Amino acid sequence: MESINDLLRKWGIAKLGFEQTDLSYGTYSSYAEALGGIEFAPTGGLVESLRMIKDDEEIAVMQQAADLADRTFVHILGLLKSGVKELDISLEIEMFVRKHGAASTSFETIVASGERSALPHGKASDKIIGTGEFVTLDFGAYYKSYCSDITRTVIVGTPTDKHCDIYKIVLEAQMEALERIKPGMTGKEADAVARDMIKRYGYGDHFGHGTGHGLGMEVHEAPRLSIQGDVVLTPGMVVTVEPGIYLPGFGGVRIEDDIVITETGNRRLTQSSKDLIVIP
Repeated sequence: MESINDLLRKWGIAKLGFEQTDLSYGTYSSYAEALGGIEFAPTGGLVESLRMIKDDEEIAVMQQAADLADRTFVHILGLLKSGVKELDISLEIEMFVRKHGAASTSFETIVASGERSALPHGKASDKIIGTGEFVTLDFGAYYKSYCSDITRTVIVGTPTDKHCDIYKIVLEAQMEALERIKPGMTGKEADAVARDMIKRYGYGDHFGHGTGHGLGMEVHEAPRLSIQGDVVLTPGMVVTVEPGIYLPGFGGVRIEDDIVITETGNRRLTQSSKDLIVIP
């Protein structure tokens, strides 16, 4: 507080903005007492709007975080099989990213198998992975203060026609979005690319979240690729593209990549295979 006070006096600042959604009342009170005579002004979105646009140095670090997520996926494929606990796979993901330079995973890893794969945020549980089941893996590497975020869905055992059909639809929707997302679109328009395709196949009611979100120093940042997304996509933004279909009692599929918006379209940061991987 003493250093902040010195800077405020040095620069002649009499009015100080604070992030109203992130500052607790207790902290606000202690600041107000320590910085007597300074007027505090609540603000929102100032820092977030700056963070939406990444510079070349930031994007280079995020590419490294994405590369690590890709390497982690390849590693974990060698351990996935029936009879293994979801929690054990989650732990191995955490250990691998940390052994290879990440401070941690970007968020609590999702490993959801069988009927649990129909839970969009199915964090790893004690459930044992069985045969004939989808396994959704959603994780990221928190590397040099930046996040990556990748989802792949594989199947353990022989897939049914229903497994294959659902996977094909989600992949088609995701690839179409990757092909068409470009600067000048709003988040709502980008979301509609994937959402409309899933609707055309009759699964619109089973895609209940946004197509993507901003990514950076936090795993969820602005802008949003959703039906409420009114921010216009601009070069330098990094967002996820992650459509899904979730069928209660059966399972679900989500496929997610990280992309950076470029001057003419977008460039993919995550490169892991999106073929339907069948683990014997």
